[in-house]
Amino acid sequence: MLRWIPYLARFTMPMVLVGLCIAFSLATLTLQPPNAYEASDQILGKLGPPPFSNVLVVASESPEDQDFANALREKMLRLGVSVEQWQEIFIQGIPLDARKAIGRRTEKALTIVQSPDTASWTLFNGLSSKFPDKELSVIAPESRWWPVFLKSQNLINIVNQIVIIAILAVGMTLVILTGGIDLSVGSLIALSAVLCTLAVRDWGGGDQADTSAMILCGLFALLVCGLCGLINGLLVVRYQIPPFIATLAMMLIASGAAFLLSKGQSINAVPESFVWLGRGEWLGLPIAVLLMIVLYVFTQFAMRNTVYGRAIYAIGGNIEASRLCGIHVRTLITSTYVICALLAGLGGLVMASRLKSGNATYGVMYELYVIAAVVVGGTSLRGGYGSVVGTLIGALIIAVIENGMNLIQIESYTQKVVFGLVILGAVLFDQRTKIRNH
Repeated sequence: MLRWIPYLARFTMPMVLVGLCIAFSLATLTLQPPNAYEASDQILGKLGPPPFSNVLVVASESPEDQDFANALREKMLRLGVSVEQWQEIFIQGIPLDARKAIGRRTEKALTIVQSPDTASWTLFNGLSSKFPDKELSVIAPESRWWPVFLKSQNLINIVNQIVIIAILAVGMTLVILTGGIDLSVGSLIALSAVLCTLAVRDWGGGDQADTSAMILCGLFALLVCGLCGLINGLLVVRYQIPPFIATLAMMLIASGAAFLLSKGQSINAVPESFVWLGRGEWLGLPIAVLLMIVLYVFTQFAMRNTVYGRAIYAIGGNIEASRLCGIHVRTLITSTYVICALLAGLGGLVMASRLKSGNATYGVMYELYVIAAVVVGGTSLRGGYGSVVGTLIGALIIAVIENGMNLIQIESYTQKVVFGLVILGAVLFDQRTKIRNH
């Protein structure tokens, strides 16, 4: 039985993620109204086949009810209802509008269709006493028990909110695999966002900037961040400065530069299309999420199936043995800091695009969340062991914990305690694994 323990240990973090999802699903289980298409299907099933001459559809002006009305209209039109008939049987507004519409209808018998929102209106309580001359029946979509946590929009939000940290965590994984660390990534987010938006404002045409100008400005910001990563790497490998000190210095330099360039102000002279990277969607998924997925797939393949990836693991496992085997240790370690800085710059572009501005305050404390995601994902701080898939799982664990605690309304102070315990638990697990392997 004990021989299975090392294999089960590989799945510890995935099992933790699944366990958290189950726990928060149970904690947020509530009676949920159906979505627009489910609600419209339920209503049509209760109404039966057309014509719908004695039907009155009542909806509020909320976005959810608008979606419901559009879905029901689309399906009724496919069943042969004309646009004019739909306009006669549909009323949207406040309870007073619905009351007037019921009074105007001349049918003796009338079926009132409630939307998910209007089902709670007190107007429909005791209808027979309010309209004694009519035979009124009311139908509404039926709610069902479903966890708020597992609603599709909430799941997309979980992934969407972790995108920037997850992108940075790819580069941080490479650095930590070599036995290093990079504290400058949070400040490089701010520097990248400020440089890009500043370049768009001053060189690219500001509000009138075209796509090519924005791309060039983004590449300029990435180039500067890559140069910062190169400096980090050279300080570590050539001058033997501890990574903690070298990147701490770069963190302060990048943050100060961002404040100096922006003069402490938000830079928002960018066109509307600037938000495409951060807010755009394709096939129903955010562009930033798709970018993150492609990045993780490519990096996982490179780390497992290329000479470069295997060399990174070798350096983290034993740097002296790697050097004796002919691996260009200095070059490869430097490259990890460059990649980490470039991805931090990319994260800054995504954040600037989401917020449609650049600000020197972006990225505060992000370096700690990124390191936490890598460590929780199973990458050893000593180097040589870990994977980007594990890092993604670690990032998702952090996002799930934050989202779940927000849903069950746990205050922010308690959340900090929980995050601290999670990080501590991951480090203790890493320590126990190291001792057991020896």
